Amino acid sequence: MATNQSNLWVLLGLGLAGILFMTRKLKKAVREDFGAFVQKLQLLPPPQPAPPKAPHPLTGLTFAVSDIFDIEGYVTGFGHPDWARTHEAASRTSVVVSSLTEGGATCIGKTVVDELAYGINGENKHYGTPTNPAAPSNVPGGSSSGAAVAVAANLVDFSLGVDSVGGVRVPAAYCGVIGFRFSYGAVPHSGILPVSTSLDTVGLFAKDPNILRRVGHVMFQLPFGVHRNPRQIIIADDCFQLLKIPADRVTELLIKSSHKVFGRQVLKHEYLEEFIASKVPSLIELKQKANGEIKTSSIRLLAKAMQLLHRREFKYNHEEWINIEKPILDSVISAQINEVQKTSNSEIEICRSIRNEIRSAINTLLKDDGILAIPTSAHLPPKLGGKEMLSENYQACLFGLSSIASLSGCCQVTIPLGQYGKCPVSVSLIARHGGDRFLLDTLQSMYPSLQEEVDMLAKSKLSRSTDSQERSAEMAKEKGNQAYKDKQWKKAIGYYTEAIKLNEKNATYYSNRAAAYLELGSFHQAEADCTSAINLDKKNIKAFLRRGTAREMLGYYKEAIEDFQYALVLEPTNKRAAASAEKLRKVFQ
Repeated sequence: MATNQSNLWVLLGLGLAGILFMTRKLKKAVREDFGAFVQKLQLLPPPQPAPPKAPHPLTGLTFAVSDIFDIEGYVTGFGHPDWARTHEAASRTSVVVSSLTEGGATCIGKTVVDELAYGINGENKHYGTPTNPAAPSNVPGGSSSGAAVAVAANLVDFSLGVDSVGGVRVPAAYCGVIGFRFSYGAVPHSGILPVSTSLDTVGLFAKDPNILRRVGHVMFQLPFGVHRNPRQIIIADDCFQLLKIPADRVTELLIKSSHKVFGRQVLKHEYLEEFIASKVPSLIELKQKANGEIKTSSIRLLAKAMQLLHRREFKYNHEEWINIEKPILDSVISAQINEVQKTSNSEIEICRSIRNEIRSAINTLLKDDGILAIPTSAHLPPKLGGKEMLSENYQACLFGLSSIASLSGCCQVTIPLGQYGKCPVSVSLIARHGGDRFLLDTLQSMYPSLQEEVDMLAKSKLSRSTDSQERSAEMAKEKGNQAYKDKQWKKAIGYYTEAIKLNEKNATYYSNRAAAYLELGSFHQAEADCTSAINLDKKNIKAFLRRGTAREMLGYYKEAIEDFQYALVLEPTNKRAAASAEKLRKVFQ
């Protein structure tokens, strides 16, 4: 009976160990992947050309594509299992993907997108929300969430996404990587599922601006041209006022970097709201159609126009499938698709007029050599499942800032600028429609100096924080000294402990606390504190004397004599050390 019970416990133990092992293995796999991929594959480049021809320009680079790009032989899932179930495998590979593999890069998989690539937060209830490597408790941003995460987690060198209303720029900002939205129509859209036909454009994620530039030139199928720098960088001050963190945290970095790289004369400050209002008269018509529901803000009106076009075109592109297959769509998507049915054709025509007018306005503002600087997002990445994402202010700010490039068709790059409150911070630069190469050149020129400024700011903040802590520690020590003089030993110990927490590298704090412990008869604690003080400062005579006293009281006479003798080496005239050492030698030697 006992044997059977023993066997049962052994089997149970082995079973639990097996479950624990598999759980750890599964968690490890999830951590390594960050939930970025829906499918792993391998799309290899062609063989290298024989010398003396140059190797392929993207040789050695790996990339991933959002699950909205066709790859021959694979179903394009579009972020929804019902879509994947009801559609056939692609008969050919997207033109842009083919150009990259032919350029020497290797595609290793398809990444998660928001449901039907419609959302902006990166949450997908069907395939799971990819983990944001830069802020694991926060959303990664969407719709190209998996592609941004794959780059942020160093799983690939670069990745592809689609940007309609911010689908590349927002996840780049939230995951702390570079995100480049190409000008509308600059890259072929053949073999990419449409979301919003008049807004969709291809985007890139990367950490290295040089890789981004190499990939961008291959996608353009153009030879490298003469490097161009901007003659004017316009900072949209009113847009930066929307930031929910101190605006100076971003603008100062941008200003210092611009001065360093291009000179002071390049900078100009502009109130973009006023400029847009004066150049886009159709915004007034849209406001009148909305019966005054929209606040008087040109940025918010742009956001409204963009959202109406996005929803109408999304419904038009996929209405047949939605109606016939009746998939279970996210409630927000369903509500917005149903709501857009109430939008009149005349209102949509006004939105199209706004799109044309804003493109002309931004092109006039920037010309061929200007750059517009705005925040990518006014908010830091929201917490997973947070209600903030549903708030009117969050939506208005996010879509308002995104609408400038989306409606004008301009190219835009999101550049990481370190962190604030443990969340990524970024800035965006916009060039005129068709100015993609120019924007890539500007990115390459500015990126190193921007990162230098970020590092200097971090070191400065760390230094200020350290100085503040050290001052607080000294104040706590002085309070401890006063309590010691007043013979309030426990109170003194409390103050010295506070000082140590603020600055654990100061030997005096440990030595002073040891003195208070000696008064209370806590000899072990006194010895430990003195040892800590001596490890930090080998010449701290008081620490040697106090440790010698503590060891004497504990009965460690040999060690006590050594401490007193070492104190005499440091200070031969120290009478206390000489007397204590002599007394112990006479008694115990």
